[in-house]
Amino acid sequence: MPISINPEDKKLLRAVFDYARDKKAGLYIVGGYLRDLVIKRRKSNPDIDFCIKSRAISFARSLSQRLKAGFVVLDKEHGACRLVKKQKDKIYTLDFTDFRGRDLKEDLFLRDFTINTMAVELQEALKNSIREEALIDLYGARKDLKAGLIRAVNKAAFDDDPLRIMRAFSLSAVLGFAIENETLKLIKAKKEQLSAVSFERIRDELFKILAQDGSVSHLVAMDKLRVLKVILPEIEVMRGVNQGPYHHLDVLNHSFETVRQFEKLVRENRRNREITDYLQEKMSSERKRSDLMKLGALLHDIGKPQAKRRREGKTMFHGHERVGAAMAIGISRRFKLSNNEIESLKKIIFWHLRPGYLADNERITPRAMFRYFRDTGDEGVSTLLVSMADQRSTRGPLTSEESRLHHEKVVYALIKEYFRKKKEKQLPRLLNGNDLISKFKLEPSPLIGKILSRLEELQAVGSVRTRAEAFKEVERFLKKKSPRSLR
Repeated sequence: MPISINPEDKKLLRAVFDYARDKKAGLYIVGGYLRDLVIKRRKSNPDIDFCIKSRAISFARSLSQRLKAGFVVLDKEHGACRLVKKQKDKIYTLDFTDFRGRDLKEDLFLRDFTINTMAVELQEALKNSIREEALIDLYGARKDLKAGLIRAVNKAAFDDDPLRIMRAFSLSAVLGFAIENETLKLIKAKKEQLSAVSFERIRDELFKILAQDGSVSHLVAMDKLRVLKVILPEIEVMRGVNQGPYHHLDVLNHSFETVRQFEKLVRENRRNREITDYLQEKMSSERKRSDLMKLGALLHDIGKPQAKRRREGKTMFHGHERVGAAMAIGISRRFKLSNNEIESLKKIIFWHLRPGYLADNERITPRAMFRYFRDTGDEGVSTLLVSMADQRSTRGPLTSEESRLHHEKVVYALIKEYFRKKKEKQLPRLLNGNDLISKFKLEPSPLIGKILSRLEELQAVGSVRTRAEAFKEVERFLKKKSPRSLR
């Protein structure tokens, strides 16, 4: 099949080539961009890798001025740098590196996987289509692309950059390829080297995996080789921890199953526009809400081993959600997640039992519903979906189909209420802090916040509708002089 570059990409490549010709520099396109051209995979924001014999940094720095593009040095020692260029509605990332060896052949040999070892001279890439004979394929890239295999180019591939271990799994997830057996053996042997890699780099590859449907199979594969243990050592204590008659799996395998069930829920709700839009919301520039929810599903019971107790012959995990939320905060900070993401993950884990408690009641009162959404905030739906996935993953002898169906009915009713409330105009606050200070001669203190929170709840459930009623409610409370009545 002919390999051709779309006109928009070609326009930018033409500008790069014109500059390279002026400078008499021989440029090659290499790696993932060519791989994606061969398998007809298109990215909305293309990444294009170039290699040059030497002086890539000085070349690219000057090119950035010509293109009016952003420029950053990635690795001065190895002559690696990056240009970022916005063109119409696309953002292009152009990476330039010096040859990693004496010549192009050695450079390609020192790359990560065979499928990323193709190269073509930039001039040849600008023709109507890239001719078969112009495509440089020295290490079987097209053969492995056809077979759908990820194969390390050489036995030292992971020594050169241990992050490639994570990249093997992220490429497997993104492309749907299998990791070749000898490469799996290398990963198992070299996995400890990952501990020397920055957590930011590991995080980015992990979230590439979580962004894919079916990511749980890759998490399980990583666990089988004990790669997951290196990047998330906290999960190791979950292995082999049994949970009692409501469960059929130990804590770790239950957590994997929860991720699997969450992915199934995402597929089941793909026609629900509100849920789909919610899942696609950006939590950071790179990561969306559903990716973070998968991490929440994986970690939701991480506090169980520490909280496990045996009382009167029963296994109990009281407080595991609190322990787990604290552990998740530590993991999130290690991975340099944003404050927004940390708060989201904490809430999902801390409140993941709450929907089940609500479902245990014959009827959910307006006050209980208000308090659930007050406490979970923007993570109301996240927590509900993870709770449902958690419940679906619990199939011990004491669980029942009737209980599961009731739980799901409650969850979907609460999700519907969440989106209804989102569309509803927020009720104006009846009283503010100044009103309380002026009317009741109160001093500024936490008590004022508690009173206002109480009024907000009563207003939401319809018990208080006017300023006069609000004043009377405050007066009744202050006569009791018992802050407990606010709880």
